[in-house]
Order: sequence, then structure tokens, then C-alpha cells
Amino acid sequence: MSKNWTERDIPSQQGRVAVITGANTGLGFDTAKVLADRGATLVLAVRDVEKGKKAAAKLGTTADVTVQELDLASLDSVRAAAAELRGTLPKIDLLINNAGVMYPPRQTTRDGFELQFGTNHLGHFAFTGLLLDLLLPVEGSRVVTVSSVAHDIRAAIHFDDLQWENSYDRVAAYGQAKLANLMFSYELQRRLAPRGTTAAVAAHPGVARTELMRNSPVVVRALFPVVAPLFTQSSERGALPILRAATDPGALGGQYYGPDGFGGYRGRPQVVASSPQSYDAAVQRRLWTVSEELTGVKFPVG
Repeated sequence: MSKNWTERDIPSQQGRVAVITGANTGLGFDTAKVLADRGATLVLAVRDVEKGKKAAAKLGTTADVTVQELDLASLDSVRAAAAELRGTLPKIDLLINNAGVMYPPRQTTRDGFELQFGTNHLGHFAFTGLLLDLLLPVEGSRVVTVSSVAHDIRAAIHFDDLQWENSYDRVAAYGQAKLANLMFSYELQRRLAPRGTTAAVAAHPGVARTELMRNSPVVVRALFPVVAPLFTQSSERGALPILRAATDPGALGGQYYGPDGFGGYRGRPQVVASSPQSYDAAVQRRLWTVSEELTGVKFPVG
């Protein structure tokens, strides 16, 4: 496996259909741009359709791209978007679960879930389950779920208070949501493995310079300009682990891609290890069961 992997190593994506959540900006847009350049047919699944259309225009006139409205903070929207895609797409080769929110003041989704857990994890859990039938028949299809180095920062799955109703810590809540993303990917791979057609792979961008940082605590925002040159990388570089997880022919289900530099903050995309607790199969299964109950979505595997 190449240690110096770049976007130049991505094979042609001609004939492949990629659905990317949060693709109008940041990591999602940079991922979409590279896949469009390699010939993929794209669906930009975004909350703001007008912003999605502007992003599609920026991809160039030769890109085969459509915009799909998707608000991951609403299960009704998730179900509507999945139904539209099931009615229009013959297949999906790549589902890239990228969209997310980070460090907001405590808010809830339309269904009453804490915003970070509801959007980052439950929204993507439901969206994946509702679209999986379009991936399962496709040899070499992949579900790529984007996590974060924050999955190991004050993070745990708080089954006694998943929605942070008793007290709210936005940093810990984000850590829980990104840990849930990883555990979902690992458990999904365990359920997909007997099929042999679709793989679940996870990735993280390191510390990428995107607008996701806008809700960071004041001290983080104050220090960011100082530490940015040492501990961050561009959004384009941050997208490379996602792209490798999605397109490297050598990638395997159950792997986790991220930058290979100090702390995983920046560097070249490689297979990396996640936190010890993220591999706890019993917690993964419990989270899966709870996620099915909360979303009402049952997967056609497992």
C-alpha cells in the first residue's frame, strides 16, 4: 500500500455513482471535485439547495452532477431524500457520509435529538439504511463514513443520556457523535462482510481548515491562527483520506484512514488506528440497536 498516496493515484471513476452528504462546501466539496474530475456521476446531498446548485456550477460544465435536498437533522427529510434517490438512481457505488455540525450551543433536531448526535450519527445511520439496497448489488461499492480525531477527546457513548438532557458539554457531545460514526462503520462492515459486495470504510481529515470550526470555543478560535501552520492542513489535503477510503482498490472494509503525521492532525492518507473503545463490539451492537429504535430504520443486513 503506497505511503505517498495522492489524488493522482485515484483510478478512473467513469460509470460510478457517488452520493456525498454536505458536498456544497469544505471537505465534501473537495471530495466531490476530485471525483468529478475522475469522471464520477455525483449527487450532492445538501441542506441548502441553492448553495448546492452554486457548488455544482463550480464543479464545471463537464461534471455529471445533480443536487438533492437533504436535512440530516430531520428524519422526514432523510426519508424523502432517500425515496427520491431510490426512484431516480439505478445504483450507488459510493455513499460518502461527510456532513456534520461541530460544537454548537445545545440544540435539538426536528425529532428531538441532540443536534450533533442526531445530525452526525443518527441522520447518516438512517440515510445509509434507506439507501443500502442500491449499494448491495454493486460489486466494489463502499459506504465511507467521516469521523474525527475528536472521537477520542472526552468521548464515550452515554447510553444513560444520549441526548445530553441532564447536562451539555459541546466538546464531549461532538466526541460522542464522532465515536458513534466510527462504531457505526465498524458494525456495518461486520454485517456487510457475508455479502462480499459492499464495504464500510471510515476516514478522518485530521485538523482541516474548514468553516466547521466556526462554533469552536473562544479559546480554540483565538489560538487557531497561531497553531494552524503547525497542526492543521488545507481542506483539499483533509479530503485525501476520504478519497482514499472511497477509491483505493486496496482499501478493505473495516479500515480507518487518516493523516499519518503527529497526532493524526496532518499528513499523507494512511490506514490508522482508532481509540481502543471504538473497537468494543458489544457497544457497537448496542449503539446499532438503539439507533434503529430511535430512527425507525431497519437495515437489510445483519
